[in-house]
Parts: sequence; structure tokens; C-alpha cells
Amino acid sequence: MLTGKTIIITGVSSGIGQETAKQVKAAGARVIGVDRNTPTVALDAFHQVDLTDEAGLEALIETLKTEQADGLANIAGVPPTAPKEVVVTVNLVALKKLTLGLVDSLKDGASIVNLASLAGLGWEDEVDKIKAAASLTHAGVPGFCAAHDITTDNSYFFTKQALVAWTHEMRWMWRDRGIRMNAVSPGPVDTPILGDFLETLGERAEEDMRIMDRPGAPTDIAPVVAFLLSEGSVWLRGVNIACDGGMRAHIEATSNGLS
Repeated sequence: MLTGKTIIITGVSSGIGQETAKQVKAAGARVIGVDRNTPTVALDAFHQVDLTDEAGLEALIETLKTEQADGLANIAGVPPTAPKEVVVTVNLVALKKLTLGLVDSLKDGASIVNLASLAGLGWEDEVDKIKAAASLTHAGVPGFCAAHDITTDNSYFFTKQALVAWTHEMRWMWRDRGIRMNAVSPGPVDTPILGDFLETLGERAEEDMRIMDRPGAPTDIAPVVAFLLSEGSVWLRGVNIACDGGMRAHIEATSNGLS
């Protein structure tokens, strides 16, 4: 499915990123990993970078440009328990900077996959704030958070809402080169940071967990990411796939009066 392709994956040292790296490599791809922590799975190349370090990120971009990759999976992220400036920087600003910095060097027909979240629901109500963050830089994050009421309680939601919106916005941005961008939105997933989500999201997360038959697992999410990286997804553009055990369908159905 991915034989002979070169795929860059961020967040490869744990959770969904690690499982995606394993499955993509098993599907025949050459995997280049990025993470702030050392991976425990076999990769073809690895770059240790903290995405809050803008200079380090810029150096990474210059290095990865030489790869002329067939795909980029933006999976690295921090939980809502992290400081709001870190959440906005890693989950949105650095992700966009890496993607836009590499897109010219990606091969024609490449696939970009963003790991969003069920927390991205309701992005339509935050369009003004999302537009204000469109050209946000690392240095501008503290001022943006102060000016737009980004708090510890809402920072994670905002970054995932903005990421879903950006995925939709970029639906045809590189259509002349056949480069597509799509997203995957998991619900609660049993990874090392699941406890952080439950701690921060409180009653909402508890309600989600009561309704779901079980939390997701990285093995539930990684195959969807791998599919979006493959040639089987060439007609998907700007799509956000809910991979959440039915939670988005439940929320949308019940909010609209369906049983």
C-alpha cells in the first residue's frame, strides 16, 4: 500500500504516532520520525526536536526538505494539562510551520494528514478567533492567548478546532500538484496522556466515557492515518474523519433531536 514511499511522522515515540510509524513501515514505506523523545520502534531515520523551539524547528525543516517525502503525518501534540502557550505552539503553530515549510519539497501527489480530535467540534463558532491565528508565530503566542481569552481550560479545544478548520481551508490549496490534506479526529484514546485529558475535560470526558463501549486504542486510529497517506485516498480533499467509536455521530444526532 505504501511500498517505496517516504513518510515523515511526528510524535513517533508514543501513542498514535508510534503505532502509525509501525504500521506505515510494515506497509512498505520508509519512515522518518520526529519527536522530542527517543523512539523505541525501528525507524529509517529520526530527528529529535522540541517543537516549541522555533530555531530547532527551522533547522528540522531545512533537513527534511532534502527527503522529498511522499507524505507527512502531523501527529505530535501535547495534552490540555500543558501550559496554554505550549498547547497552542505545539498543536497548531509548529504544526502549520512544519507543513508549510515542507510542502514545496514534497513530491507531487503527496498526502498530508493532521491528527485533530473530537474536541474540534464546534469550530464554526470560533471562525473569527481562528482567522486571527492564521499567521501566528511562536513569538506571538503569549500575546494571542492574552488577547483572545485562550486559557488552560479551552486551549486544547481551540487548537483542534483551528486544525479542523485549516484542513478544510487547504482542501484545494495544492491541487495543481495533486497534494492533498485531510484530518483524523479521534475521541478518547488509551494512550499515556489519556489521564491528562480526563483530568482537564472533566464532566464532558466522563460523559463520553460512559457512553462509549471503550476508549479507543492507537491500533484503532493508525490504520485510518495510513489509509489517508496511501494512494487509496487520492479523491479525499479537506476531509475530517471521525474515528471515535461513534461519539461525533452521537453528539450531532442528540443535539438535533434524534434518538
